[in-house]
Amino acid sequence: MATNALPRTLITLALAGTVAAAAVAPASAAPRATSRPSPPSAHSATQDALDAITRAGTPGVLARVDRAGESWHGTSGVADLRTGRPRLPQDRFRIGSLTKPFIATVLLQLASEPEHGLSTDDTVDKWLPGLVRGHGNDGRRITLRQLLQHTSGLYDYIDDDGLRAKFTGKAFFTHRYDGATPEELVRIGLAHKPLFAPGKGWSYSNTNYILAGMVIEKATGHSYGSEVEQRIIRPLGLRGTTVPGSSPSVPGPHGRHYSKLYVDDPAARIYDVTDFNPSFSGASGEMISTARDLNAFIRALLGGELLPPAQQKEMFTGHDLGGGRSYGLGIRSQTLTACGVQVWGHSSEITGSLTRTAATADGEHVVTINRNGDWGDPALEQAALEAEFCR
Repeated sequence: MATNALPRTLITLALAGTVAAAAVAPASAAPRATSRPSPPSAHSATQDALDAITRAGTPGVLARVDRAGESWHGTSGVADLRTGRPRLPQDRFRIGSLTKPFIATVLLQLASEPEHGLSTDDTVDKWLPGLVRGHGNDGRRITLRQLLQHTSGLYDYIDDDGLRAKFTGKAFFTHRYDGATPEELVRIGLAHKPLFAPGKGWSYSNTNYILAGMVIEKATGHSYGSEVEQRIIRPLGLRGTTVPGSSPSVPGPHGRHYSKLYVDDPAARIYDVTDFNPSFSGASGEMISTARDLNAFIRALLGGELLPPAQQKEMFTGHDLGGGRSYGLGIRSQTLTACGVQVWGHSSEITGSLTRTAATADGEHVVTINRNGDWGDPALEQAALEAEFCR
């Protein structure tokens, strides 16, 4: 199962209870020239940071940087522990919670199109009547904006003990091809009391984005996957990006995905977990992509190419998480302590894969880093970001 919001992910997000306006990305961007290779020496500190990740035990890591019409690829370690094949710039990988900016973008596009009659101020109950009920949960009090910003208070279904028991440790191999419907995932979350009243706190919850995907389907009559493809993947030419649904495989080329199955032991055995049914992540984290495609998407999003100005401002108005961090609608920001540069993007964890995409507010300097293992110190990824943006 895709566990794209296990505790490691939350280490990077400090909780806070106030809302603060964050920097808003420009509403338009100038045409960009075709990328040309960037001198390797310009990214030597970033390469050193990638090597530190593999020295710490990750099988392999790759990175792509796009800046000022130039691109750079960096790799360290291997894509396949059996064959020793190195990681390739074009490798595809599971992107986990980096699915969320795609889903938030589609929902905000729908809010800008009058024919759908959708607003982020709408309640969940307007679109999914009667679904969010029980144990103190009430969809009549939760707005679509609160779903996208993780201020709904809904319990994260991935934290459910019963679900975790099925997909951690060796139980993973029994259940790796099990599937789940969005309704089933929502029911798991709703079996728990809310963490706080809607709008009165912040807590990362994948349940929010399962519901957001259901709203997209209700508003359009199409699957959220087809809307992502029609509205984002095809227009931006993201040839390495897919919404796999229940397909267990990763299209080639790709490295293997490795996991210790969340066993808390540095000496735990490493397993190949490349194939599994990602429907347990659904709209919260099922997508597959490449570093090139993620950079192109985030650049287009920050550059104002995907949303009208009103929705652009809404997406990038962040809930203050403290420590120079905020969370907008499906996207977050942080101020790098080493140099004070603010970057926007998202991090992700899914079984066998860790990814981080970050960009300056104008979208003109962007990096994606992917590990083909789901364990390790997140500070190493942070060090790679600071090496790139603060050099």
